[in-house]
Amino acid sequence: MTADAELMRCAALDRRLLAAVRGIHILGTVAWPASLENHLIADYAAGRFALPQVDYRRPDLAEARAELAAIAGEAGTLDDAPLRDYLVRTADSWRMAAQMLDAVGTAGVSAPSIALYGKPTDSIPGSTRSNLDAARYFVELADELGADLLADEAPATIAADTLRDELAATLDGFFGAGVVRVEVDPELTAKAAAGATRIRLRGGAQFTAYDRHQLLAHEALVHTLTALNGKRQPLLASLARTSPRVTATQEGLAVFAELMSGAIDIARLKRIGLRILAIDMALSGADFVEVYRFFHARGQGAADSFHSAQRVFRGVPTTGGAAFAKDNVYLSGLLTVHTFFRWAFRARRMDHLRHLFAGKLALADVESLAPHFASGAIAPPHWLPPWMREVHGLAGKLAFSVFINGIHMDAVAAADVALGRTAAGSREGPVIRCRQPPDGTP
Repeated sequence: MTADAELMRCAALDRRLLAAVRGIHILGTVAWPASLENHLIADYAAGRFALPQVDYRRPDLAEARAELAAIAGEAGTLDDAPLRDYLVRTADSWRMAAQMLDAVGTAGVSAPSIALYGKPTDSIPGSTRSNLDAARYFVELADELGADLLADEAPATIAADTLRDELAATLDGFFGAGVVRVEVDPELTAKAAAGATRIRLRGGAQFTAYDRHQLLAHEALVHTLTALNGKRQPLLASLARTSPRVTATQEGLAVFAELMSGAIDIARLKRIGLRILAIDMALSGADFVEVYRFFHARGQGAADSFHSAQRVFRGVPTTGGAAFAKDNVYLSGLLTVHTFFRWAFRARRMDHLRHLFAGKLALADVESLAPHFASGAIAPPHWLPPWMREVHGLAGKLAFSVFINGIHMDAVAAADVALGRTAAGSREGPVIRCRQPPDGTP
C-alpha cells in the first residue's frame, strides 16, 4: 500500500471513530440537575443534612462499543505505527469511557474512571512523590500563607452576564467575530465549560477578577483554542475532540497556561489540591456529607462546598467507597506538562511545544506523530496562546525553571540568603548548593 493510500485509510478510520463517539458525553451523563443542587445547598446551609439521591439516565452505548472495537481492530493492521497507535489508543479510551457510563449511578464507575484519570496515590512521572503528596503540599502552603494573603483576596462581584459580555468581546478580537460564543447556562454545574465554538458560564454565579483571567487562559485560550485548531486538521479530524486518554494533558496544559500567564493564585492551587484529597476520602469510604464538611471546614462556603463535593460524587453513589476521579488530573497534569516543557526546552524541541496546541493531543502524541507534523499531514496550530507566541519570554521562564530545579531549599539557610553570604562567609552571594534531585526529576 502506498503512503498516500495508508493516510486515506487512516483518515477514513478516524472519521468513523468520530461518528462512533458522537453519543458519548461523559460529563453530561454524570452531571446532577441544577434543581436538585439548589434546594440541597439551602438545606446544607441551614444545617439540614441528607445524602443526595440522584437519578441518572444510563445511555445505550452497545453499538458505539462494538464500532469502537471494530475500528481498533482495523487500525491495528495499519503499517504506519504512529497513526496506528494513535487510533488504537484513542478508540480504546472511548470504549473504557462507554464502559464507565454503562455503570453510571453505581460504584462500578470508580474503576474505569481511575483507569482513565488516575488516582490520588499514583506517583507523579519522574518523581517518587504522589498526587496526594502534591495536593497536601499546596493545601498546607496555602493555609500557612492564608493570613498574609487574606487582604489580597478579590471579591466575587462580577455577574455571569457581565463576564459573558467581556469574554465575548475579547474572543471576537482574538479568534474573529462570532467564531466563539459565550453563553450563560443556569443548568451548568461547573462555573464554566468550554467547547470548540461555545463557552458556558454558570447562571447566577459571581466571579472574581482572577476567575476572569483564569477562564480566558484556561477555557478559551487552551480548551477552545486546541479544539478550533483540531477542526482545521486535514488528516485527523478527531483532534478536535477531547478523547478520555488526553484529558490529563489537556487539563494540565490549561492549568499550566494559567501559570504562564499569571492567572493562577495559591487559592486556586488549594482548591485543586482539596479535590484530590476529597477523592481519596471518598474512595476510602467517606460519604457525601463527610466530604461536604471537609470542604466547608477548609474555608469554602455552603454552595462552593456542595459543588466541590458534587464533583467527587458525579455518577457514583453518595454513600462512600466510590468516586469520579477526573479531578485527579488537574494537578498531576500540571506537574507532568510542566516537566514536559522543561524537557522540550532542554532538548531544544520548541517545535514539540507549539505542536501541543495543534489539537487535542496527549504529550506522547507530540513525539510519536512528529514525522507527520514534519511532512505536513498534521497541520501546525493556526492559533497559539499569547504566552506561547512570546517565544523569548517563554524561553526565559523555562531556562530559569530548568536551572532552578537543581537548587534545593533544604540546603539554603534563610539568614544566609538574606545576608548574601557564601559558604566561605563572604558577602558575594547566598549559600546555594546545587545537586541532582533525589527523586530523579530532570
